[in-house]
Amino acid sequence: MAVAVTVTVPEGWEPGAFKARVDQVLHRFAAEEAGQLTAIDSSLGPVADAVETAVADGKRLRAAFCYWGWRAAGQPDSDALVRAAASMELVHAAAVVHDDLIDDSPLRHGRPTAHLALREAVRDHPQPASAARSLAMLAGDLLMSMAGQLFVTSGLPAAYLGRARPLWAALARELIAGECLEILHTGSAAPDTTISLKVVRYKTAKYTVEQPLLIGALLGGAGERLRAGCSAYGLPLGEAFQLRDDLLGLFGDPALTGKDGSDDVRGHRPTALLAETWRLAGEEDRARLRTLLAAGAGTDKDTGTDTADTADTADTGTGTGTADADAVRDVMRRLKAPDRIEAMITARVEEALHALDELDLPGPAAAALNRLAHSAAVRRS
Repeated sequence: MAVAVTVTVPEGWEPGAFKARVDQVLHRFAAEEAGQLTAIDSSLGPVADAVETAVADGKRLRAAFCYWGWRAAGQPDSDALVRAAASMELVHAAAVVHDDLIDDSPLRHGRPTAHLALREAVRDHPQPASAARSLAMLAGDLLMSMAGQLFVTSGLPAAYLGRARPLWAALARELIAGECLEILHTGSAAPDTTISLKVVRYKTAKYTVEQPLLIGALLGGAGERLRAGCSAYGLPLGEAFQLRDDLLGLFGDPALTGKDGSDDVRGHRPTALLAETWRLAGEEDRARLRTLLAAGAGTDKDTGTDTADTADTADTGTGTGTADADAVRDVMRRLKAPDRIEAMITARVEEALHALDELDLPGPAAAALNRLAHSAAVRRS
C-alpha cells in the first residue's frame, strides 16, 4: 500500500546539494577530531577510523529537518545554520553506534558495525569481543560529545543557541529513554502495540523529525504557534519513519538497506510489526511465534557466550537466524500484519501533512517539508 503524498520541489533547494553541504561539514569535522585523537597516541587510529566511518554515510534527513525549521521561522539560508544542523547527524551517528552495540547488529550500510570492525584492533586482548564492544561504546560517547561541540561552535550567535539549549537536554534524555524502553521490553512474552509505539516515539521519532525541526525553528526565533505546528507535523512523521524502518528491517532488500534482515527476529525486538502480528494471531500462531523467536535469539553473555561472537556469522545467510526470520515473515504475511503497519504509516503521514497545511509557511519551507515527508515515509533503504 503506497502512501499518497503530493511532492513539490522547493524553489532554490536541491536535496543533493544540501546533503553535499552537510557531508562536507561532517567529514571535515570528523577528520579534525580523528586527527586530534591519533595525536594523543597512534594506537587510537582504529577508534578514530570508527568515528569517521560512523559519519561517512547517511540521508541527512535530521539535518534537513533542522534547516527547514529555521527557514520555516522566516530565516534565510545560512552556512552557520547548516553547521548547527549537521550536529543532528552526529547525534544520530552516536545513537547508531550504541544501538548496533546493544542489538549486536552485524551490518550497517553494508559494512561491519563498529563493535565488529574494532575486533582487529584488540586481537591480542584476552577478551577481544568485550574489548571491541567497549571501544565502540566509547566511540559512540565521543560522537555525542562532538555533536554538542559542533552545535555550539557553529557560528550562530550565542543568544540564538541559548533558545535551543533546553531542547538539547530533552533530546538526549528522551533518546536514552527510548533505548531503555526497548531493552526493558525486548523478549516480552506478549508483545503490545501501545508499548511498541511508545518505543518508536522516544527511540526514533522525536530525535529524527520533531526535535531537529523544533531546534531549527527555535534557533530562528519561532513563536508558540510554529513550535506547536512543528510537533504536530514532526511526531507522526517520525513515527511513520520508524514504522517504515521496521518493515524494511524484515521485508526490505538487504542490498539496499545495508542491514541484516534477521536482526529483529534474532533480537526478539518489540517492534510494532511484531506486536501487530501478535495481536492478529490465534493461539496456534502465537505458539509458533514463541518457538521461532526463542530459536532465533542469540545466547546472552551472562551464560558465558558473547552475543557479539554470534553476530559475526549473522550476515552470512546461514544458521537458524535466517530460517527463523523467513518463517516469521510467512506468519506476518498470512496475518496481513505488514498491511496494518502500512495503514499506520499512511495515517501518520496524512496527519503530518494536515498539520503542515495548517501552518501557512513560506512557500519554499512548506514545499521542502512536504517533500521530506515523502522521503522519510516512502523509501526502500
